[in-house]
Amino acid sequence: MCGRARLSSDVSEIKLVFRIPPERPTPNFPPSWNVAPTDSLPVVRYDAKAEQRSLDMLRWGLIPYWAKDIKVGFANINAKAEGIESKPAFRKAYDRRRCLVPVDNFYEWRKTATGKQPYALALADRGIMALAGLWENWHSPAGEWVRSFAIVTTTPNELCAEIHNRMPVILKPDAWPAWLGEVAAGPLPFRRHDLLAGERARRERQEQ
Repeated sequence: MCGRARLSSDVSEIKLVFRIPPERPTPNFPPSWNVAPTDSLPVVRYDAKAEQRSLDMLRWGLIPYWAKDIKVGFANINAKAEGIESKPAFRKAYDRRRCLVPVDNFYEWRKTATGKQPYALALADRGIMALAGLWENWHSPAGEWVRSFAIVTTTPNELCAEIHNRMPVILKPDAWPAWLGEVAAGPLPFRRHDLLAGERARRERQEQ
């Protein structure tokens, strides 16, 4: 799973990397070295009407539109790629509301004889990662609209497999348009060779 991340890059840099038009609003997001579920993150979406990408603050933990309680989001911080198109909580979002989640690195914990050892996993060039995500709109009983997201996970590459049995789907730039729905695309299988940037990844042991 992916349950912690770092995003300390400046929002203006994120807009440049993901080609967000300068006239689009710039969210107020202070750098964070420990983003956790229920926190809000700047997420890249495609505005079909304006034919532009946008950067918007969304809550981590997808709340399906049919949910009765916001707490459902705790169970939906990740969405397994396998069978995602048929799972009730994710199938509508997978079909219509896909997004990119920018992070500098994500954290995983390896079980050891003395406990758990945290690792930070990042691209070798220290660039900003684009994690595949799904987003949803939820209308609370109190009448509030909440936009939320989940990070899509898949089987790990060789680097991550030594630490955990899952990893987030890391999309390369040439896969962004199809994932965001900017161009017509057929089925979107999570093939390791065209969606994962694992060959450029690195891991660092974190001091406890």
